[in-house]
Amino acid sequence: MEPLKVCVNTQTPLLQFSPGDGVHPPAWTLERDFAQLTPGVDYRFSPGGVTRMVYPLAKRLIAQGVWKEVHWVSLNPNAPETVPLGGVTLHNVAIDKTRMGGYGKVKETIWTTVHGLEGPPLSDDLFWTDDYGEYTFYNRTTAELIRSLDQELDFDLFYVHDFQQLPVGQMLATLKPKVFRWHIPFDASRIPDKWHATFRTYLEAYDAVVVSSDRYRAALQKFGHQGRIVRLYPFVDPTEYGHPDPAAIEGVATSKGLEPDDVVALIVARMDPAKAQDKAIAALAAVAREFPRLKLVLAGNGSFSSAQSGLGLSKSQTWRARLEGLAETLGVRDRVVFTGHVTQEELDALYERAAFTILPSTFEGFGLVVVESWLHGRATIVSERAGIAELIEDGKNGLLFDPDDPDALPERFRRLLGHGDGPGRRLAEAGAETALECTIDHAMQSETRLLGQMVEA
Repeated sequence: MEPLKVCVNTQTPLLQFSPGDGVHPPAWTLERDFAQLTPGVDYRFSPGGVTRMVYPLAKRLIAQGVWKEVHWVSLNPNAPETVPLGGVTLHNVAIDKTRMGGYGKVKETIWTTVHGLEGPPLSDDLFWTDDYGEYTFYNRTTAELIRSLDQELDFDLFYVHDFQQLPVGQMLATLKPKVFRWHIPFDASRIPDKWHATFRTYLEAYDAVVVSSDRYRAALQKFGHQGRIVRLYPFVDPTEYGHPDPAAIEGVATSKGLEPDDVVALIVARMDPAKAQDKAIAALAAVAREFPRLKLVLAGNGSFSSAQSGLGLSKSQTWRARLEGLAETLGVRDRVVFTGHVTQEELDALYERAAFTILPSTFEGFGLVVVESWLHGRATIVSERAGIAELIEDGKNGLLFDPDDPDALPERFRRLLGHGDGPGRRLAEAGAETALECTIDHAMQSETRLLGQMVEA
């Protein structure tokens, strides 16, 4: 098979650019040579599982001659139109700010509904609202850019990611193969009946739909989807994770207000109600007297939707304020550390400093932070509602808990902390073996096979 020209589409961009200080223009408007821009000042790589999967995969497939070139289209209103990045060219979509609000409302409605959370009051009649017109406008703008690129470059394959981009496949109006990767949970019982026909129409515009767990594959079949469904576990590139020396670890820990004898429970997640950091704060309060040196570190800020360089939605700030208030009410505010955004180097240090990690989500598409924990040799406690839960054998390579049971998470804390470091070490060692199923080396075979089949069909 000849190397492929691939168009990737995500909502979240690979790079987020600085909006400037409000007085001086950002550096990228003055100097468009990417090599001259400063990481962490002019731009940063977007956090989150989608970009951390797609970019390493693209680089690896280009290096191995499977893909010839990649053009990556995403929403990025505060960015240059085009950014060359080796064999990957970024194309950034901008829509007028007056339309951004409606798009954001619909996106959040779908997100909260699928995750079983209380969201904006759009519910059943979502597809007949003015806001949905703005959501459609964004997707059409994206599809029009992709179609114009296709006319120029003649792509072999379209690989669309994120529920926000679901209508794009239908709007492309092409017979070329299209693959859609659904990254969030899929449970038909959470989708209003009046949404079903529209969702099915959009999904069936793709030649294959990829989901992150066998549970979601079965749910999509039950939903009535007639097309091809493929389960591929999300993955990470282990080479992107460092193991800092002890001095660097303690330096980061000290900068975050941790003492040398603190026992650290770590959550790595954006500030979002679906991530259920409140359950971990309540669990900390329940065991606070038993483990006086235990501290909870919440690493992460908002998603691209919350970032000022992105959509500027206020969800993350609102949720963090609620968490801070809860910690104060429960008397553990001095034992909960909010780090905000951290660099990869800081995150590596926090993983290494942690005694164990927690994924407390009420509903989670997968949970790559669990794989990250295993790569850093850390035991992990995982909500049984996470997609990755199907890879965990309770008590062998991790601890599972029911997020609706208020006693479950405190009990898991006791199992890990009440018997020395033996239980955590055994869980981490077994987890490291499981992590191999979610690395890029493992994914290369399945991704190459699937995408190759799409082109050859």
